[in-house]
Amino acid sequence: MTTSDTASGRRSLTAIVLAAGKGTRMRSDLPKVLHRIAGRSMLAHVLAAAQEAGATRIAVVAEPGREDVAREAAAAAPGARLYPQAERLGTAHAVLAARAALAEGDEDVVVAFGDTPLITGDTLRRLRAPLAQGAAVAVLAFEAAEPAGYGRVLTEGDRVLAIREEKDATEDERRIRLCNAGLMALAGAHALALLERIGNDNAAGEYYLPDAVALAVGDGLPVAVVPVDEAEALGVNDRVQLGVAEAAIQARLRRAAQLGGATLIAPETVFLSADTVLGRDVVVEPHVVFGPGVEVGDGSVVHAFSHLEGARLEAGVSIGPYARLRPGALLETGARIGNFVEVKNATLRAGAKANHLTYLGDAEIGEGANVGAGTITCNYDGVNKHRTAIGPGAFIGSNSALVAPVTVGAGAYVATGSVITDDVPADALAVARGRQAIKEGWAEPKRAAMRAEKEARSRKG
Repeated sequence: MTTSDTASGRRSLTAIVLAAGKGTRMRSDLPKVLHRIAGRSMLAHVLAAAQEAGATRIAVVAEPGREDVAREAAAAAPGARLYPQAERLGTAHAVLAARAALAEGDEDVVVAFGDTPLITGDTLRRLRAPLAQGAAVAVLAFEAAEPAGYGRVLTEGDRVLAIREEKDATEDERRIRLCNAGLMALAGAHALALLERIGNDNAAGEYYLPDAVALAVGDGLPVAVVPVDEAEALGVNDRVQLGVAEAAIQARLRRAAQLGGATLIAPETVFLSADTVLGRDVVVEPHVVFGPGVEVGDGSVVHAFSHLEGARLEAGVSIGPYARLRPGALLETGARIGNFVEVKNATLRAGAKANHLTYLGDAEIGEGANVGAGTITCNYDGVNKHRTAIGPGAFIGSNSALVAPVTVGAGAYVATGSVITDDVPADALAVARGRQAIKEGWAEPKRAAMRAEKEARSRKG
């Protein structure tokens, strides 16, 4: 079996993701693995990597009763099963909480951690590749700039001997810079037998997963070391490390967007979500935030200080600056929204535009329609949301309010400052505002009366 066989998923794989940590140092009521990076929980990042690596079975080991973790796992990896870890007696003990998954007999087993969100599917594929060559165990390791705190990988020539936790290491062993990244792959044929033999005769009295290495070596089974960059192996234990991981994944996402054909004018100011899709020749100006679920079509421009979430832009769309697209926003080819325009659960058909100071919620704006400044769709009556339909080629005058449910027909005009409560037929003009009245000479007597009143108050004071 070759590495390409492993990558193509011809060998079955169980991925076990350990996600039961409380994350005390996060100072949060939220489980550590549910903290988000690039719009996606750390757990979801790891589950995505496991699926990319070809996992045919995913087991998530979590604290009992964590319905929030269960929901996140189900959303990120449909079919994943949760296994409760009632006691925390070490990483090997945690893996054995998913004993039933191990007993299914998949050819490969990969153990990952829900708080290592920078791990990629490619790295997990590389980690399991030695199993296809006959290795019983493969460990992920890196050359640490500062090895203190990490388990050391002990070698003799090309042979791996063991992994020693720092608490149990000798002074000579602590000088070793090759460190254990924590993630491990085990051949399914040996996994349970090795894990069940791991003891807790160590300084912490815990069952350490890395002890599987020494057991395999003692059995004469091959053990491989797979290198990884130290930055990718980062484990997140507090908010500082969360920020470091965010910066790292943002750099990765920005680079991918640029190599894919998008221009980021000031890349360091643009924040992307893990699922952001930017087409060819897209231009993103500074200080733009992409929340989850955004797709931007070829040749579109996102001007500065815009915020997008759950929105889709087709080709040649322009938004912003200072635009906000909320979930359900769809802008078809050539549509345009300008500064301080908010769109929520609304569709702008091809060529439609709302250039400034407008709210379009629960609406459909027809092809080529023009929505003037200050217009709002009044979509909420305090209980229910209602829709507004504006027909193709319609013109909505500035500072108008469209009280939903309402329809403005194709080619119709709404006069500036109108409050529209009834449907407007196609090609009609709707005027719904008070008639202007002029009172000649009214202002000066009014000012004189105000001056007199002010003087009287002054005398009394």
